[in-house]
Amino acid sequence: MRMVDLIEKKKSGQKLSKEEIDDLIENYVKKEIPDYQMSALLMAICFKNLDEEETYNLTNAMLHSGEQIDLSTINGICIDKHSTGGVGDKTTLVVAPIVSACGLKVAKMSGRGLGHTGGTLDKLESIPGFNINLTSEDFLKQVNEIGISVIGQTANITPADKMLYALRDVTATVDNVGLIASSIMSKKLASGAHTITLDVKVGEGAFMKDLPSAKILANRLVSIGKRSGKQVSAVLTDMSQPLGEMVGNSVEVIEAIETLKGRGPKRFVELCVELSSELLIMTGLAKTEDEARKTVNEKINNGEALDKLRQMIIYQGGDPKVIEDYTIFPTSVLSVPVISKWEGYIEEINALKIGEAAMVVGAGRESKDDKIDPSVGIKVMKSVGDYVKRDEPIAVMYVNSKGRAEAQDMIMSAFTVVSHKVVPTKMILGVVR
Repeated sequence: MRMVDLIEKKKSGQKLSKEEIDDLIENYVKKEIPDYQMSALLMAICFKNLDEEETYNLTNAMLHSGEQIDLSTINGICIDKHSTGGVGDKTTLVVAPIVSACGLKVAKMSGRGLGHTGGTLDKLESIPGFNINLTSEDFLKQVNEIGISVIGQTANITPADKMLYALRDVTATVDNVGLIASSIMSKKLASGAHTITLDVKVGEGAFMKDLPSAKILANRLVSIGKRSGKQVSAVLTDMSQPLGEMVGNSVEVIEAIETLKGRGPKRFVELCVELSSELLIMTGLAKTEDEARKTVNEKINNGEALDKLRQMIIYQGGDPKVIEDYTIFPTSVLSVPVISKWEGYIEEINALKIGEAAMVVGAGRESKDDKIDPSVGIKVMKSVGDYVKRDEPIAVMYVNSKGRAEAQDMIMSAFTVVSHKVVPTKMILGVVR
C-alpha cells in the first residue's frame, strides 16, 4: 500500500494492520518514506488514535527495528524501572541501589535529557570520573558481581523510535497515548529485563496533565507488557510540583545520596519506597506491601542501599568520596535566594516552569548539542500546602553567569499563593498491574 493510502486510511479512522505497520516502520528506517509523509500520518494518529492492537504492533515493529539486549547471562532476576519524565526526577539513583541491595539485578540503560533538566546519565556524569560507556561484557560482568549498573545505550536499540521521536518533537505529535506507549515500551522491551515498573507522572510537569489520561496510558503500557510476555506494572504519581527539593544535576545526585542516608524529602522518599516495594512484590521477594516497605526501609536504615551506590560508583570509575564529601561535586559560583512577594498558602508550584528555569541557567538542553552545566540548579524550599511569609525565601538558585534574571522571574511565576488553606495532592495516585 502506498504511504498516501495509509495516511488516508488513518485520517478516516480506520485500523492499520500489522503488515501495514511493519512495512511502514521498516521503510521509514530505510529512509524510503519522507518525513513530511510520516508527519502527516503522525498527525492523523493524534486525531484518530491507535487502538490497543495497533499500539502493540507499532511497539513490536519499533522493537525489531534494531538490536535487543540479551541479559540471559546474568544470574538472578533482572528488573527495570522507567519514568515518563518529571522535574527533579532522580528516582533511578535511589530505587536501583535499594532493589539491588534486596537481591534483584539492575542492568539499566538510560538516556540523556532533552528539555528542562539532564537525564540520569547527565546526573551520573556529574560524579567526577564516572564512566557511563561500558562495553557489553563489562556491563554484564558488573551486574553479575555487584548487582547494579547504569550505562548509556551501547547497542543500536529501537532506531525507529529515535527517528519518530525526533519528528514528533518538532511536529506537535508527542502527547498521544498510543505513540507515547509504543515509544516507552519498545525501548523497555529491547533492554531485556523481564520485570518492569513504570512511573507514570500526572500533572503540569508531565506529559499526562490529568489522572484519567494517565490511567489510559498506564493501562496501555501494562497491556503491551502482558502481550509481550513481560511482567509490567505502572505506578501513577503526582507531578503537580517538583519531585523533591533539588532540580539540576549534581544537586539531584546529592539529594539522592541524602535519601539513601535516610534524610530525603518526604514526598520523594514516599515515591522511592513505593517503586522499590512494587518491584519486590512483582518478583516475589515480598508477599505484601507492608512486608515490601519494611524490607526497603531496612536496606536504607542499615546502609546497604547506600553501599550499592558506592559500589557502582567505584566499579564505573567515579570518585566514591562524593558519598561523604559533597564539595567534590561541581559547584556553582553563586547561590541566589528567590524571595516571596506574597503571604499565604502555596496552592501550586508549576513544575514545568521550575524545570524551564533550571534549563535557562544551564541544567538542561534546548537542543541535543547543548552542553549541560552540572553545577547549576534550583532548590525549591517550599511545598504545596505550606504557608509562606512575605520576604521569605521560597527557592535558591545555584547559578554561574547564565540566565540568572530570567530564571528568577520564571521561578516567581511558578508559585501560586492563596489566602485559604490548601491540601496537597497525594504522591501515589494509583497502581495498574
